[in-house]
Amino acid sequence: MFASMRRLREVGVVGMNDRNINLIARWNPRTLFPLVDDKLKTKLLAQKHGIPTPGLIGAIRTQYDLRRFSDVLGDHAGFAMKPAKGSGGKGILVITARNEDRFVKSSGLEISADELRRHASNVLSGLFSLGGSPDVVLIEDLIKPDPVYQNLSVEGVPDVRIIVYRGHPIMAMMRLSTRESDGKANLHQGAVGVGLNLVDGTSANAVQFNRPVFEHPDSGADLTNIQIPDWADVLTLAARCSDASGLGYLGVDVVIDVARGPLLLELNARPGLAIQIANNAGMGPRIKAIDALPAASFRKDAVARVAEAIALFSPDTGQGQLDLA
Repeated sequence: MFASMRRLREVGVVGMNDRNINLIARWNPRTLFPLVDDKLKTKLLAQKHGIPTPGLIGAIRTQYDLRRFSDVLGDHAGFAMKPAKGSGGKGILVITARNEDRFVKSSGLEISADELRRHASNVLSGLFSLGGSPDVVLIEDLIKPDPVYQNLSVEGVPDVRIIVYRGHPIMAMMRLSTRESDGKANLHQGAVGVGLNLVDGTSANAVQFNRPVFEHPDSGADLTNIQIPDWADVLTLAARCSDASGLGYLGVDVVIDVARGPLLLELNARPGLAIQIANNAGMGPRIKAIDALPAASFRKDAVARVAEAIALFSPDTGQGQLDLA
């Protein structure tokens, strides 16, 4: 155990205490947390700064508002319903089609309008929110993923998590839902994490439940030859989110729509550390490299900071992949 912990420290793996004290507490003022803990506030913040997000069909704020639930949905055949204060994918319901008065979930199962309304009522009551506080139901446009992602994710849309430190992207992974994760992009529930090369957005490593995998467990899709389209745009969007939110340590979740390109899904002021396992690399050396930059680097715009990070974390600099074996 002590040998393993020592080895992790040697390769720069950031632990929970280090994250909580030296990253979150130091760089993320608690007064800014509501901007990212509430998805509606995040969406409004993104709109203010011109950051693209999935379209908002409507919001249900009270149980009384459920009377107009059908009016809010209108004739939309596909949409995503989610709690504004949810986390870990809890409470998200994705509808991909309608069959007269029934709604088809991403799993293929059908539910009635009453069941859909009951789910919305549970969201409002705080069943899925942080701390169980009353919540708001967000209804968003359905994301149509780029065809390049066909078979990479089952019963859900894949997303990209980027860790941004002091305005610079330092690590990224793609999260692929599985049947075991119930269509959620949550690594702890069985989703696959694919570490991405920061330079070009190609797959570098993949894990499920912290163990290496080379194919998607359900579809059999090859996980060793993934290339994220519009990669520079994805990183730039993430860097802009740091400017908009004011947070120095930030998890940015991005989805790539076939028509609109990269879209901000949500922000996280307390991003987890499993991204290091997905990348087979520790964040420590990358954090030190950013801290060593001159003060002028932190005054650059998002495009320039992304270019700086790509140059800094190129594999041939020694700050790229690190062997955790």
